[in-house]
Amino acid sequence: MAHDGQDALMEQTALLPDLLTLTRDALPPAETVLATATDRVRALVSSDSRVSGALLEANQTAAHGLAWLATYVQSLTQMQAWAERLEADGKFGETEQLIHQIAFGEYLWQIYGGIPMSQGEIVRLQDLGLTQDDMRGLMEPAVMTLTESANSQAARLRLVELVQEQTANATFGASGLDDELEMIRDQFRRFATEKVEPHAHDWHLNDELIPMDVIEELAEMGVFGLTIPEEYGGFGLSKASMVVVSEELSRGYIGVGSLGTRSEIAAELILCGGTDAQKESWLPRIASAEILPTAVFTEPNTGSDLGALRTRAVKDGDNYRVTGNKTWITHAARTHVMTLLARTDPDTTDYRGLSMFLAEKTPGTDEAPFPTEGMTGGEIEVLGYRGMKEYELGFDNFHVKGENLLGGEEGKGFKQLMETFESARIQTAARAIGVAQSALDIALQYAQDRKQFGKPLIAFPRVAGKLAMMAVEIMIARQLTYFSAWEKDHGRRCDLEAGMAKLLGARVAWAAADNGLQIHGGNGFALEYKISRVLCDARILNIFEGAAEIQAQVIARRLLG
Repeated sequence: MAHDGQDALMEQTALLPDLLTLTRDALPPAETVLATATDRVRALVSSDSRVSGALLEANQTAAHGLAWLATYVQSLTQMQAWAERLEADGKFGETEQLIHQIAFGEYLWQIYGGIPMSQGEIVRLQDLGLTQDDMRGLMEPAVMTLTESANSQAARLRLVELVQEQTANATFGASGLDDELEMIRDQFRRFATEKVEPHAHDWHLNDELIPMDVIEELAEMGVFGLTIPEEYGGFGLSKASMVVVSEELSRGYIGVGSLGTRSEIAAELILCGGTDAQKESWLPRIASAEILPTAVFTEPNTGSDLGALRTRAVKDGDNYRVTGNKTWITHAARTHVMTLLARTDPDTTDYRGLSMFLAEKTPGTDEAPFPTEGMTGGEIEVLGYRGMKEYELGFDNFHVKGENLLGGEEGKGFKQLMETFESARIQTAARAIGVAQSALDIALQYAQDRKQFGKPLIAFPRVAGKLAMMAVEIMIARQLTYFSAWEKDHGRRCDLEAGMAKLLGARVAWAAADNGLQIHGGNGFALEYKISRVLCDARILNIFEGAAEIQAQVIARRLLG
């Protein structure tokens, strides 16, 4: 018989009454705190009424903390919008209500008590210049009710009961998307379940490239031309569809979910900055996967500081010769074209002298990965994210046709690249959601199957609590990502929202993978268990497409500008 105290705990009502009213009323106090924090941090980093780069750097904790606070407030705003849409459609069931209330209960508490920017960095409101009086603005009845009662053990245990009742194809709670996007999800979920998941762990353990027959099937399904306009041979679908496809393929294996990223970046570059002739020549072949592109931006000594890159492209008649070194180039060996960023003005030392090229190359083989004259390369062995491999590249008088200068004009490369960052970060956020969902899928199954002390692991409240918080945070990151895609689809600037989605999604993926491994105990540390791969794959998400610190800096600059 259970202890009386445990009986009392279990008998607590999991769901709060008038939930949507409570969460709606909790948003204005959070928004007020964000507005106050923005003013305080702006004063801290400004000189002569303008934001100072030096002061912003000197006060990074406050600036980056503001980015995280704004991300939390935007996350809760989008969760409220999601909940109200579901309520209007009659789909706001018990699972969704529990996810919603736990999300508000937890994130409001973290806003008040401290937001984890990383495992060892907690940013608190006083770090942003707020006083105790300012913080009392959160002590409104709705906020207090949610922080005191919403994320209870009873709520978490009930959520996990409901999650166990859902099918393996579920996102563990209604996504809030329309029927067309859910049909796309189902199609790619089936593909990932049948063609990807059974092989992904072997590809990882053997450090193998994803087989070409998988790429060919994805091409037939339209993955590489998903958002390319129909006039150029694509499907002309929304960024939201790209998010759903990336999410489900990454749920199967991040390498497969990332295959479309390079095509998305290349197509976006050409659509935004290419000439009509370049669009007509390149986009149909990218859409059909007749050619596979790779992105060649980063250099060994520059990292995120792309404006400082040194690879140079020198005019040779009507053409160019490229010399320099690049690193962390994904899928470099067997691709046909590189979106290559190089310096065309040798008298510059910043972004103004950079140009973008569509640099053609011959796909390599295992025996000769880089057969093109003027180009060499070597594989970088990595922890995870292995299905396409990472490479260092060297260029020595590498030939690029003059007609392949993007847009036909020098000095536009950095601006052209910046125009792709919204889509790239939305897509990366989607991949993070897929990885996090994979961690939850694997951990949930293990917790149900593994018996300890006479019962399955999932029967222990802390194990169930971990699974519940995975489901909640995945939905938060999902709704923030869908919102950024929706903004992009409606022609609105969304670099802020895309950055927030990527920032939060990467942290959620790492937390889900880490907690999933913890649920496995010692078995999780064994290479034979899939969760070990997911942990390795999740770790890169906080680094590529803008490290978390760079992402927070970019968000802060936008908030304070």
